[in-house]
Amino acid sequence: MYHLATLAPPVQRVRLPFSRDQLMLLMAAINEVFLGVDIYLAHQISGTIVPREWIPIIFGPVAGALLLVAGAIALRNRPAATVLATLVLVGSIAVGVLGAYFHLVRATLPTGPEGEQITVRLLVWGPPILGPLMFAMVGLLGISAAWVEDPPDSGRLRLLGGARLQLPLSKTRAYFLIVSLGTLATLLSSVLDHARTGFDTQALWIPTVVGTFATVTAFGLGWVDRPNRGDLTIYVVAMLLMIVTGLVGAALHIDDNLTSRGAFMAERFIRGAPFLAPLLFANMGMLGLLVLLDPRSEVLGR
Repeated sequence: MYHLATLAPPVQRVRLPFSRDQLMLLMAAINEVFLGVDIYLAHQISGTIVPREWIPIIFGPVAGALLLVAGAIALRNRPAATVLATLVLVGSIAVGVLGAYFHLVRATLPTGPEGEQITVRLLVWGPPILGPLMFAMVGLLGISAAWVEDPPDSGRLRLLGGARLQLPLSKTRAYFLIVSLGTLATLLSSVLDHARTGFDTQALWIPTVVGTFATVTAFGLGWVDRPNRGDLTIYVVAMLLMIVTGLVGAALHIDDNLTSRGAFMAERFIRGAPFLAPLLFANMGMLGLLVLLDPRSEVLGR
């Protein structure tokens, strides 16, 4: 289903220069680059970046560049581009899972008393376990976009050599569920981060409420086979709230990191409120809105 056309039928007459899959892959490339930058800033807090901490920092920009190369190759050779993109995105999933494991190990007390090896306090003050998993989320999203679904919304992927793979869900429903998972990870990261301040202001509850609303809404649309106009309207409101929350949150974090006279100090931006973190809310909101676009691949739409 072309969900955006369900909300606004006139858009069916509008021909976008890029397909939904192409825009998703572009967003995946952008996300890889920004994840690398964000992790570099986060790892600067310790003062020394150990060798394994350079893996996501280097991988992010390299993966983003390779995905852009794959996009260029796709103009002439879609199968080759799909293979390249898939290899990069599988690597992204591996980096995300390994990063989460390393963070979990650092947030535990293996020699502590029974029942205290892992506690909420350790998870709050330790390295963010869910942060690296955004690499895995981007990998899942990108792999979903890389392979052509033929016919659209059938869940049948066209593989190399004419082979077909039938999935239990359509690509659109899979996108909704991936957006829900990504939003949930963003929500939990925000909760753990704000827990360090004890939620000392009521404004800190806003991303928690908005993130919960968006997570449930996106999951609901992934669960429903044919959502109606009312369902889609609620979903759009949730994604727009995510974007606004992210932009306002980033502005507030930047303001908190400035000195009392509004001066910039790099050290405050490294060790203070993470100014890129709230943008994950805006990022997930934008990805969520892209799901509503025409499900036809650029290959099928020619």
